Amino acid sequence: MAMPVYPTIVVPGITASYLTDEYQLPPQVVWSVMTKEFERAAMHPDNTRFEAVEPARVVPGQVFEVAYRELIEELRHNLSTREDLPVPVFPFGYDWRQPLDLVEQKLAAFIDEVIARTKLLRHYDREGYATTPKVNLVGHSMGGLVIAGYLQRAGAAAPVHKVATLATPFQGSFEAVIKITTGTSDLGSTAPSSREREAARLTPALYHLLPSFAEGVEIDPALPQSLLEPGAWQPSILRTLEEFVRKYGLGRSNRGEQAAALFAAMLDRAKAHRARTDSLNLADCGLGAASWLCVVGMGSTTRVRLEVERRGQAGEFRFRTTDRQNGWSDNPAGRTPLTGDGTVPYAGAVPKFLAPENLVCVTPDDYGYWEVQDRALTAVAGFHGILPNMDMLHRMIVAHLSERPDRYGNIWGWRAPGVETPNWPIAGMKVK
Repeated sequence: MAMPVYPTIVVPGITASYLTDEYQLPPQVVWSVMTKEFERAAMHPDNTRFEAVEPARVVPGQVFEVAYRELIEELRHNLSTREDLPVPVFPFGYDWRQPLDLVEQKLAAFIDEVIARTKLLRHYDREGYATTPKVNLVGHSMGGLVIAGYLQRAGAAAPVHKVATLATPFQGSFEAVIKITTGTSDLGSTAPSSREREAARLTPALYHLLPSFAEGVEIDPALPQSLLEPGAWQPSILRTLEEFVRKYGLGRSNRGEQAAALFAAMLDRAKAHRARTDSLNLADCGLGAASWLCVVGMGSTTRVRLEVERRGQAGEFRFRTTDRQNGWSDNPAGRTPLTGDGTVPYAGAVPKFLAPENLVCVTPDDYGYWEVQDRALTAVAGFHGILPNMDMLHRMIVAHLSERPDRYGNIWGWRAPGVETPNWPIAGMKVK
């Protein structure tokens, strides 16, 4: 008997894990598919590891079932060759509000736990899993950034065999800018809410999703030329943070100065993390391009441009409907980068550590004929959030992690714009 497929961990995106306040008896859910208590999820201005409304102890719980249950169940079923020889597939729920370097530490500990549990399975023990224990990692959206940051930090010590990332904003998304400035976007909940905007501005992880690519970004030359610099932002952000300091802060310094320092610190931490993920060298982790399945959502109308004008000494964002485009074409010669998955533009989805030839593009048309519910959810919630439900994508991930060839021609991908000959990690995939 051959070694079973390595145990697999699914890392979800931002806002996609339940949050529960365990200070309350019984514990109270403050964030779920149906519950969004923005005030209780907001972080404290004096210590963004903890909640603004204290006493509390908000901890992560399960992942959102609407986005990940089907993926996890399909992987559990299809990675296993026999029912009595299961391949463990673990969801990793985490506190998506926190800076990603803190989440990476939690993921590292979870990987150790998964390895320890897998060693107790008899069929893994028989095949010598304990001698070379590893895991596979599957990340959706921000979950892919968590994985990339973990690998960059762990290097050769990372016990990782293969990786699959789905719709990850490796270079960010304009939707994060809109979420922070207006509280509405195609990132997470879309209902207009001043409470949501205020909570977003004090969510450190959201700043990790700001765009660092140059394509489509027009910033007044008199302003800093990066959205990871405080001077490029409009003053309303600081006013919100200053109000949080007034309402919840300890009052030991000037409120305006504390708000400015808090904003700069969140941006600096996000900028440092982006620099780390950009510097990821797969060879340092014992991986290569063939180890990483990088799926990019395309073919949806997506914000591909953002203009920042100068207003006084600060920036002011201009959001126009014409900035949302879909330059996708089924004809490779007509494809442009001016598209995406509705949330992440193509420019934001391209990692620094892979070539465009390595990217596998999928579109909403790749849902199967019978995936009526997923097509409907895509129309309502957007392609980005529902992409993990795609049946063809499940087969693709299984083929990648199991290294079993696609014998029936049931998986395919679209070439990235400008790519003539793709170099994908799965043999036998149809090329479109």
